[in-house]
Amino acid sequence: MKKKLILTAISATAILLVLWTVWGNMTAGVTRYTVESDRLPASFDRYKIAVVSDLHNTEFGKNNSRLAELIKKEKPDIIAITGDLIDYKKTDIGMAEIFIQKLVETAPCCYVTGNHEAWIGEQYQELEKKLLDAGVNIMRDRSEQLTKGSETIQLVGLDDPAFADSDSYIYGNVLETKLGNIKRTDEYCVLLSHRPEAFEAYASRNVDLVLSGHAHGGQFRLPFIGGLIAPNQGLFPQYDAGVYSENNTTMIVSRGLGNSIIPIRFNNRPEIVVVELICKK
Repeated sequence: MKKKLILTAISATAILLVLWTVWGNMTAGVTRYTVESDRLPASFDRYKIAVVSDLHNTEFGKNNSRLAELIKKEKPDIIAITGDLIDYKKTDIGMAEIFIQKLVETAPCCYVTGNHEAWIGEQYQELEKKLLDAGVNIMRDRSEQLTKGSETIQLVGLDDPAFADSDSYIYGNVLETKLGNIKRTDEYCVLLSHRPEAFEAYASRNVDLVLSGHAHGGQFRLPFIGGLIAPNQGLFPQYDAGVYSENNTTMIVSRGLGNSIIPIRFNNRPEIVVVELICKK
C-alpha cells in the first residue's frame, strides 16, 4: 500500500509538471511594472508602454488574435516591439504582418530589430517594408520625441549590432558607440534595445529607462535562482528577466513570447510587459 501511494504521488506530480509546462508554453500573460521618476513631465504620469519581445513567429490564437486582444485590454499609449519578431529558421513575414496590423489599431507602434532580423539577410528588407506600410515607426539608431499634451520625452531605438559586426564579444562597445552618436536632449529618455547584456553601456550614457528582451527569461527558470541559460550571457545569466537598476538607469527585460534554439520553456510563461510611468513630484 505504501509503495502504491508513493507511485501514485510520483505519477500525479509528473502529470502536473507536464500540464504546467504545456500551459506555460501555449499561453501568454501580462506582467506589469511601474517606473517612478522626478524627471518625467506631469503629462506623462500614468503613461503606458506595452512591450512585445521575441515573438519568433510564435502564434497565440489564429494570426495571434489572442495576443492582440491581450494587449488591447491594457490600453497602452504606445507599443514597443523590441526585436526578434520573426525567427530566421521559420521566417513567416505574412504572419508578422497580420499581427502588426492588429497592433497598430490599438496604439502607435515603435520597433527595433533583434539578431534574428539580421540573420534573415535580404528578407529583412521585405519585413521592414511591410512594417512601414502598416504604419510602424522603425527606430534604427535614432531618436525622436514622444508628445503628450504640450510636454515631451525622448524615445531612442538601437539597431541590433548583429547587422554590423559578427564578433559578439564587442557588441556592448558597438551599442555604447551607437548610443553616443545619437543626438539627444536632456529630456527623460526611453531606450528600446534588444540586448540586455549591454546594460552597463546603457547606464554609462545616462538613459532613464531601457526596454529589452533577447534573454527569453533564461529559458528554464529555477526557484530562488532564476534563468538557467540565455543568448550571449551563457549559464545563470545576470539579466534574464525583470527590473534592474544602476545609477539613474532602470532596465526592464521581457521574458519574451517565443522560443528559438531551445523549443521548450519551463516555469517561464511567455509574457507581454506593460510599463506604467509615474511622475514623482
